[in-house]
Amino acid sequence: MEIILIFIQKAIGQSTSILLGATGEIITEKSGNLNLGVPGIMYMSGIAGLMGAFFYEKAAVDPSGFIGLIVSMLTAMFAAAIGGGIYGFLTISLRANQNVVGLALTTFGVGFGNFFGGSISKLAGGVGQISVATTAAAYRATIPGLSELPVIGRLFFSYGFLTYLAIALAIYLTFFLSRTRKGLNLRSIGESPATADAAGINVRLYKYLATVFGSVISGLGGLYFVMEYLGGTWTNNGFGDRGWLAIALVILALWRPVNAIWGSFLFGSLFILYIYLPGLTRATQELVKMLPYVVTILVLVITSRRNNLESQPPGSLGNPYFREER
Repeated sequence: MEIILIFIQKAIGQSTSILLGATGEIITEKSGNLNLGVPGIMYMSGIAGLMGAFFYEKAAVDPSGFIGLIVSMLTAMFAAAIGGGIYGFLTISLRANQNVVGLALTTFGVGFGNFFGGSISKLAGGVGQISVATTAAAYRATIPGLSELPVIGRLFFSYGFLTYLAIALAIYLTFFLSRTRKGLNLRSIGESPATADAAGINVRLYKYLATVFGSVISGLGGLYFVMEYLGGTWTNNGFGDRGWLAIALVILALWRPVNAIWGSFLFGSLFILYIYLPGLTRATQELVKMLPYVVTILVLVITSRRNNLESQPPGSLGNPYFREER
């Protein structure tokens, strides 16, 4: 029983950054933009949040964890918004190839994170000496009282606020996309921007807002991984493939944020399964580690064979739009 509880807790911890990355990308793709720069944005947001917390704690005489949390969130969201804005300008205004821009943004973001992560380590006195313990503790704070309940408390109330924010965002954005006028406008742009434009919807504005807002949500996944999951530390290339799994999860979730909740838990479970399976040799451990990527391939194959409209990506996904070409 104990090992199952630990496994579920760790799987939820792994899944939160993937859920946030996927939720943000779903919003972006609903506008017709395919942003493969999500992994890079997560790196940029994670290191920006860590830098904000580090310099705040270094400058403050008596640093407050709550203020450090606000500072790190603002710097992380700003970095993600800049990344999304650059992607939007190049693909929406200049009509650059979305795949190329996204991959370039990922390459830049990973390099950006690794460079400044090393720089902060040197400022802090050497690799592994980064300390933003006060801010990290605020991110990791659990719900008082409820988290101390046996079993239920550990399963449902023993996580930091970003975990609950990720779930709340996925649920709200599902409602937004299906039940609000602005959400339906966004979906119509993703399906046929020319038709939406003819109906008087500001296609460019919606695309920019969806891309930047989606990037900010994805960036929170990077902030979560650095500040809550790793406890305010930085490791170069420490994100692994979580950003790419978030993009794959968009397809598994059928472009519905609420589906990304259980999908992210599936990916999070598979990501750490090799640790909890007894009797594995080193060779079989490597085989089990492949499961998230095998599932990704299967999802792509199964989705491509579905014929119903609800299981398909937005009709204009990946295609630039200029109203002069209507």
